[in-house]
Amino acid sequence: MIRPPLIRQSVIFDVGRVLFDWDLRHLFAKLVADRDELEWFVTNVVTPEWHFQHDAGRPLAEMVPELKAGFPDHAMLIDAYASRFNETIPGPIPGSLELVERLDDAGVPLFAITNFGHEFWEGFRPIQPIFDRFRDIIVSGTEKLMKPDPAIYRLAIERFGIDPAGALFIDDVAANVAGAGSVGIAGHRFVDAATLERTLVERGYLG
Repeated sequence: MIRPPLIRQSVIFDVGRVLFDWDLRHLFAKLVADRDELEWFVTNVVTPEWHFQHDAGRPLAEMVPELKAGFPDHAMLIDAYASRFNETIPGPIPGSLELVERLDDAGVPLFAITNFGHEFWEGFRPIQPIFDRFRDIIVSGTEKLMKPDPAIYRLAIERFGIDPAGALFIDDVAANVAGAGSVGIAGHRFVDAATLERTLVERGYLG
């Protein structure tokens, strides 16, 4: 089979905290009125570290009953995590989606690599038309590979059909940017859209 030519120039985005805001508190602040209790809950019960198991590919059908057994008094809140996860994502990061639109309109091939649970992605992706502008998206929970494991970036190079030397990977986590660098993909540590825009112009992705 004849392989298509490599895509020489591309931009690869992370999703959470680059394109869209994300924090467990956005949901649980609606359900836990006391600020100290809220902080205790997201530090000890539904924590980011526990949540990341779903990003790594563990199904909610295993995670949720297990956690409820350990914290039966918080069963209702734990159920809310599973049923109302989209409320942990209140909206886009200011300016980021506009950059996606500009890159796409300029003909720059767009991709994404996101640490995101498979089941939650299936509930989030359909309501965000911005992802129609992406040629492909690798989701950690689907592939059971997580950033910054170099394997997920090697998968991206192969599946996207890109030349790593002409790609730019954008992520808010330094370790994830370093993971991309380990396979030859240049990285940008995301702080805000204005800083990213300057990088995209300097590197010739935007005029």
